[in-house]
Amino acid sequence: MNYVHLSPYFPPNYLHFTKALKTEGIRVLGLGDMPYDDLHPDLKSALTDYYLVDNLHQYNQLVRAMGYFTHQYGKIDGIDSHNEYWLETEAMLRADFNIVGLKPEDMIHMKKKSEMKKVFRAAGLHVAEGMVVADWESLLQFANKNGYPLIAKPDNGVGASGTYKIFNETDLRSFFDKKPANEYFIEQFIEGIIESFDGLVDLKGDLLFSTSHINERGVMEVVNEDTHVYFYNLREIPQDIEEAGKRALKAFQLKGRFFHIEFFREQQSNKLFALEVNMRPPGGYTMDMFNFSVDADLYQLWASMVSGKEVSFNYERKFHVCFVSRKNRHHYQFKQHELLQKYPQQIAFHGAIPDVMSPAMGNYCFLVRTSDLQEMFEVQKAIHQLK
Repeated sequence: MNYVHLSPYFPPNYLHFTKALKTEGIRVLGLGDMPYDDLHPDLKSALTDYYLVDNLHQYNQLVRAMGYFTHQYGKIDGIDSHNEYWLETEAMLRADFNIVGLKPEDMIHMKKKSEMKKVFRAAGLHVAEGMVVADWESLLQFANKNGYPLIAKPDNGVGASGTYKIFNETDLRSFFDKKPANEYFIEQFIEGIIESFDGLVDLKGDLLFSTSHINERGVMEVVNEDTHVYFYNLREIPQDIEEAGKRALKAFQLKGRFFHIEFFREQQSNKLFALEVNMRPPGGYTMDMFNFSVDADLYQLWASMVSGKEVSFNYERKFHVCFVSRKNRHHYQFKQHELLQKYPQQIAFHGAIPDVMSPAMGNYCFLVRTSDLQEMFEVQKAIHQLK
């Protein structure tokens, strides 16, 4: 079996996908623009071959690489990067090389926020009112009908890049006059916190693993206001989150993939509003949070599924795991070594965050693991405590 791992070095922890595939006896073929000599030794040892391109954005170079792999090893059975950024590229390559999985026609409902809302509505889920920005008159009419604040973001975008919070008509006019040429989507602002339904579905679309995370500060606020970041999983998933998440999975007909479905929980009403879907693992070190929370290896579970094995997964959510990050510009009360001495059992992992992710996720992170939620918050506050 031949599996292409696109950009297998990013983020750094995703080399575990390659290692897990190799453990299952799968031939793993790396495709990227990082020189081979710069790859992590563990990644090198897990790859059967590696094709270096000048630029991953040059599709003709990717086609050439896939052609080389096909000539050398036979039919390609799968391709993934597990990154939101490359979903559409992967879909195009699957179509061009007749590979099972998401194709370009699937992308419209999984990448465009305006189209996601249609699927959410069809699934009977609440959504914030929104529209694709077309002209000033219709935009102003939408604002007058729905009120302020409003959120404007690229209809097809990743993270909080290019996102605007609009408080009044002056802001609205400024946004409209200065917005980039790409298509924008505007919607009501929901006052609340982000709760997610995350996990993995098998090749038939049945749920293998699920969890839920709380993020009290959205990515937009973190990036625009340069605030601290922390988010954490729940040991018990709220019933409404689980029901809404399962309905969304069924509506999107997802099979054989990790997923990350975001909801806003409105502060006043406690009502859930479906926000967006990401048909890949939650970013950064969240895969490792999965593993620490249940004392298992979800990288390996995924690889076993990919190999064609009949897989099942019995697990207990034993721990809360909290991602807590720091920013280089701050002076903190406790130095890193002091935290490790103070909380040796609670800090399960710590490490640097790649620069490209630091605006949204900070510069350095700790994964805090506790069975008790209040103990988790105690450690989180200590990590963020400033001098």
